[in-house]
Amino acid sequence: MTHSSPVSPKASIIGGGLAGCEAAWQLARAGVPVKLSEMRPVRTTDAHETEQLCELVCSNSFRSDDWQRNAVGLLHEEMRRAGSLILQAADAHKVPAGGALAVDREGFSAAVQQALEDEPLVTIVREELSGLPQAGDGPHIIATGPLTSPDLSADILATTGEEALAFFDAIAPVIHKDSIDLSRAWFQSRYDKEGPGGDKAAYINCPFDETQYDAFLDAMIEANTVEFKDWEQDTPYFEGCLPVEVMIARGRETLRFGPMKPVGLTNPSTGTRAHAVLQLRQDNALGTLYNMVGFQTKLRHADQVRIFRMIPGLENAQFARLGGIHRNTFLNSPTLLDSELRLKTRPNVRFAGQITGVEGYVESAGMGLLSGRFLAAELSGETLGPPPVTTALGALLSYITGDQLVGGSFQPMNVNFGLFPPLEKKVPKRERRAAYADRALNDMADWLQNSISPAA
Repeated sequence: MTHSSPVSPKASIIGGGLAGCEAAWQLARAGVPVKLSEMRPVRTTDAHETEQLCELVCSNSFRSDDWQRNAVGLLHEEMRRAGSLILQAADAHKVPAGGALAVDREGFSAAVQQALEDEPLVTIVREELSGLPQAGDGPHIIATGPLTSPDLSADILATTGEEALAFFDAIAPVIHKDSIDLSRAWFQSRYDKEGPGGDKAAYINCPFDETQYDAFLDAMIEANTVEFKDWEQDTPYFEGCLPVEVMIARGRETLRFGPMKPVGLTNPSTGTRAHAVLQLRQDNALGTLYNMVGFQTKLRHADQVRIFRMIPGLENAQFARLGGIHRNTFLNSPTLLDSELRLKTRPNVRFAGQITGVEGYVESAGMGLLSGRFLAAELSGETLGPPPVTTALGALLSYITGDQLVGGSFQPMNVNFGLFPPLEKKVPKRERRAAYADRALNDMADWLQNSISPAA
């Protein structure tokens, strides 16, 4: 659905994903009329299945919601305090996921789209833009994400004179809950931790003994994977979202110390810890779909069905969606963008989201939030500096736009406490993360006071 705004747009956003929608919301909250362009369904992608704004492709999890102990949870909290539409919709459509914030995919994207359709200052247009705006075209935010159309990608490369980096991102399968054998699997969150969904038993756990684990690995190693095209051969993976078969190639114990680690889980049938455990996380509000946690894959579909039915409890699994793989692109942002996400050679153009080199749903939305606020300030004739590097938003922005990299090349990054400057005072290790978080929220409050006030 599209609609028309009663006032002419003063800003344009290309891309209706998390970053673009968040940027549009922040601009509208500041009283700025905005045009939001999304190319689906005019042009589809290899990964999306619907034409909804903010469709979640890879996972339904926004990861940890613990703001006192986890940097991404802190990012959640900062964005909530900044009036984030993405966090508002996520909180309204959360599903049980232990300590993580996971959402019903359809409810989440529908809520974001409805909020923007109901906002009189936002005009949603379904169209594909094949090139970057010119210098005289007015302010734009490019938030086309990792699946930027080939024509626009080519123009970005031609304009910047820099090679955009690229990496592969893989998608995990989704399973119908009623096809899972719960006489073999059981419900439990790791260490019985209760999360924002309010359930200490949010995950379905499928246990492996050593023999089953070894047979599963052998089958994965022998399976057929998707063959890459010639131009894709040298494209790396993002370390935070590796296909499971790539992890296996690094060693037979890699999964047992990664997504299949059995710690914090006790099989009620045996009273013991399994050799390895595959976890399934609720994927929709009805609780009828579950996704395979950490099991992004590039296996061919027939092999996925055959091998994943070797997993204890999934012998008769019915798949609502099988895993897949797609190519992501991102900019060499430290070279190309300034501290307010503007393209240095064409400052009427800002970039936001995963194309800037952040990795993760919330990180992408966070860059959308910042780009919207920066542009709102600029249009009001004011200057809004970046948030302090002591905050999650500021630390992440500093990573992608700063010159702090020493050796090596720029690579996508999730938010983490390693990006934060050291604490001013020595704090016991067990209290350090909470101290980072307290400092961040105090500094964030000061920065928000200087931001454009949201419209009533």
